[in-house]
Amino acid sequence: MYILGIESSCDETAVGILRADPDGRLSPCANRINSQVPVHRLYGGVVPEIASRAHIESISALATDALSEAGISPSEVGLVAVTSHPGLIGALLVGVNFAKAFSFAHDIPLVSVNHMKAHVAAAWVESTEAPAPEAPPFLALVVSGGHTSLYHAATWCDYEEIGATRDDAIGESFDKVGRLLGLPYPAGAAFDRLAAEGFAALCPSDPTLNGYAASPAFRRGELHLPSPALHDGTADFSFSGLKTASVNLIHHHRQKNEPFSPAEFAAAFTYEAVEAVCRQTELALDRFPGCPLVAAGGVSANSHLRQALRRLCKKRGISLSLPPLSLCGDNGLMVCAQGYREYLAGHLADVSLNASAADSI
Repeated sequence: MYILGIESSCDETAVGILRADPDGRLSPCANRINSQVPVHRLYGGVVPEIASRAHIESISALATDALSEAGISPSEVGLVAVTSHPGLIGALLVGVNFAKAFSFAHDIPLVSVNHMKAHVAAAWVESTEAPAPEAPPFLALVVSGGHTSLYHAATWCDYEEIGATRDDAIGESFDKVGRLLGLPYPAGAAFDRLAAEGFAALCPSDPTLNGYAASPAFRRGELHLPSPALHDGTADFSFSGLKTASVNLIHHHRQKNEPFSPAEFAAAFTYEAVEAVCRQTELALDRFPGCPLVAAGGVSANSHLRQALRRLCKKRGISLSLPPLSLCGDNGLMVCAQGYREYLAGHLADVSLNASAADSI
């Protein structure tokens, strides 16, 4: 079966085609993405109306290109999967309406896909660490511009949220603080490199999160920042405090014209963000001992987070699955992968399908 997956929840228009074999093996056939980053970079973040219009302009041609790359005709597609929630409502509507039209015109089954589940499903397309779990249950960590969430997956389609941010997401925090440091939007990759420079300067013998935690700079607390991990017995996060403290610290140094190293600050910020994620993930692992972990979403591309999750999973004796960097961001293949699971579970949609911005699993 060939599956056509459509993703338009934010600022990437993406169409993927995946072949699902009878034995369940998933093989990528096409992965077309039109990024709007150059446009939104002018504004320092995503402008919803501009994003929606850009999706309209590119989605049809992108689908045609994907079919051409896969070497198939529309009549050979066996399933259409589309991200319907959550996301920017105008952007979602473009993808949902295109998917419904394509499904109706070619008489192809249609399934609705949750954006967070799709990110997790990217690990079943390809994993750079251990192979993705052969069957549930498993724990899923989704870290992105809009989410910092922990889930327990009892089945391929039934997820229970066991931890989430109560305000800002980790990716948003990197972007907003990165903007103050003069990094281009989105700031993730540049922030990652800048933090590596900071670790190398602060702890040259061990330029890692562990090395930083043992360094004199960390013990002196010159760049002390609050942890986003809540200490109330839950696995929840609050990144707003880390973001506000960072803004205040940067402004304080600039207003007093005091020496300030963006690289060393980036290292301190990254340490607190990553350690918080690992701390709450460990709480989730305590609740569901022995469950393998799948981490996904745009921020799962962060090299420091990957390193810390590897260390955590090795300590706990569990497997870690991570999509390759090319599948960490929004893409159509991840929608195909989760769409296939929804199809097998009998979760079909029809032309009454609507988009929703509601952040529910």
